[in-house]
Amino acid sequence: MSGEKLTVRERIARRAEREIQSGFYVNLGIGIPTLVASFISADKQVVLQSENGLLGIGPYPSPEEVDPDLINAGKETVTAITGASFFSSAESFAMIRGGHIDLAILGAMEVSAEGDLANWMIPGKMIKGMGGAMDLVHGAKRIVVVMDHVSKDGAPKIVESCTLPLTGKRVVNRIITDRAVIDVTPEGLRLAEVARGFTASDIERDTGAALLTDGQMLTDAF
Repeated sequence: MSGEKLTVRERIARRAEREIQSGFYVNLGIGIPTLVASFISADKQVVLQSENGLLGIGPYPSPEEVDPDLINAGKETVTAITGASFFSSAESFAMIRGGHIDLAILGAMEVSAEGDLANWMIPGKMIKGMGGAMDLVHGAKRIVVVMDHVSKDGAPKIVESCTLPLTGKRVVNRIITDRAVIDVTPEGLRLAEVARGFTASDIERDTGAALLTDGQMLTDAF
C-alpha cells in the first residue's frame, strides 16, 4: 500500500506490524488486527494463524483471488501462503493453549491501567460467542491490543478499571491506538510513542488512566 493514503485503521495496522519479528507465529484478531496481514514486510518470514483452522494466512485477496471457502476467524475471505495448512479448530486451539503462538494482536473495547482486557461482549447486545480471545490472552506469549483511542462518543477506551466483562486480567503488554503507543508496566501505563498530529498532553487528556511520561518517548512516531 505504499504511495496510498492510509485510513486511520490502516495506520494502526501498519504500526502494529512492527511488533512482529521474523520467525514469529502470530494470531490476528477480528477487526483492525486482520489488516496487519497486508502490511507484513517482505523481508520477514511470518506465519499467521487463525482459530478456525488455518496456518499461513496471506494478504486480503484481489477480486480475482476470492475463494468463498477460504476465510479467517472473522469470516472474511483471505489468501493462503505457499506451505499453508488447514486443520480442525481443536488442533488450532491446541496450538494456542500449548503456548506456540508468539504474538496475538487483538482488538478491544476497553483496556485497564493494569492490562485487563475487555473485548468479547457488551451487556445487552447479542453475540454469537466469545470466540478464541480468552484462550489467546492466556496462551500467546505476548499480547498487543490495537484500537481507536476513544469510542465513537469520545469516551476513553483506556481506563483505570474496565466496566465491561473481562476477557482476561493483566494480560495486555502493549496498546497501539490511532494516537499513541502505550506500554503496560509494573509501575503503570507508560507513554512510549505519540502519533503525528498529537502531543503527549493530548494523549494524557484523552486517556482515562494516569500515564507515565519521560524524555524517551518518541514523538511523530507513526
